[in-house]
Amino acid sequence: MKIVIVTDAWFPQVNGVVTTLNALQIELKKKNYQVVIIHPSLFKTTSFSIYPEISLAINPWKIGHYLTEDMDYLHIATEGPLGLFARNFAIQNNIQFTTAIHTKFPEYFKKLLFIPLSLTYGYMRWFHGKAYKTFVNTSSQIDELSSRGFQHLTLWNRAINKNIFYPRQKSSKQNYLLYVGRVSKEKNLEDFLKLETLKQKIVVGSGPMLSEYKKKYKTVKFVGPKFDNELAQYYSDADVFVFPSKTDTYGIVMIEAIACGTPVAAYPVTGPRDIIINEINGYIHIDLHVAISHAERINSKICAESIESLSWSDVANTFEEGLIEVSHEFITT
Repeated sequence: MKIVIVTDAWFPQVNGVVTTLNALQIELKKKNYQVVIIHPSLFKTTSFSIYPEISLAINPWKIGHYLTEDMDYLHIATEGPLGLFARNFAIQNNIQFTTAIHTKFPEYFKKLLFIPLSLTYGYMRWFHGKAYKTFVNTSSQIDELSSRGFQHLTLWNRAINKNIFYPRQKSSKQNYLLYVGRVSKEKNLEDFLKLETLKQKIVVGSGPMLSEYKKKYKTVKFVGPKFDNELAQYYSDADVFVFPSKTDTYGIVMIEAIACGTPVAAYPVTGPRDIIINEINGYIHIDLHVAISHAERINSKICAESIESLSWSDVANTFEEGLIEVSHEFITT
């Protein structure tokens, strides 16, 4: 059985969408599916103005070449040029498809480009409106999107690679607070960078604001992107992982930190609200200082055990169940 996944986000990008889709394809292949990823590198591309490291297809109308008759399932993962042309091609050819909402683009665009939420949410509601199912990361996101008129929403959790992210013996005697992720405005990172604390603050990652933040916050240690075992060690060595974002739909970095036994301090918003259990694996509060002071008292072992049930196998099973229903609907109508 052949599954075609269309995405505007793929390697060499480093983000939660790419992490999710890559882990998903690995699990689906274990189930003997043929998985085809249609991504920007298959097309002519240009840089996205507000995300310079992201390449967007500039000739996405050629996507029909890849959506062949022998595909059994079509999943459109993103709402960019490739996703848009795949959606329109599918509708024009009476092909059933599923979609997913990975990112709060309306909030991003409002913060970065001052575009009203009503416009971008209107586009997203139109985009996903024809999908048989739309996979969504968290229950609170389902509630939020439902209140905005979205339909056919299905909960689709996330997981981590347990062979990499697990509690490790500390390699550093330094007490520090950690942030891992994109260094950009929409991540609300300055709430972390401005924190008054005696502990060292360490930022793992890169992004368009890296140079400016390095000059502005000289006491913060910026170490660049880290991956796999090196990243897991940064998590394990940290006292608290601080997640200042208010616009993420999930935040895989949070469960990576928790899996390493490091509690998370965050705001009570979509994502943290669904992952963090106060006093167990972190703390959410409108004041990050309060969240950190509670989080740093949490037992590392209890923290790590709180998400042991999360697995990419279950994530793939949920996805597969959605595809089966799409296939059945397509065949019988």
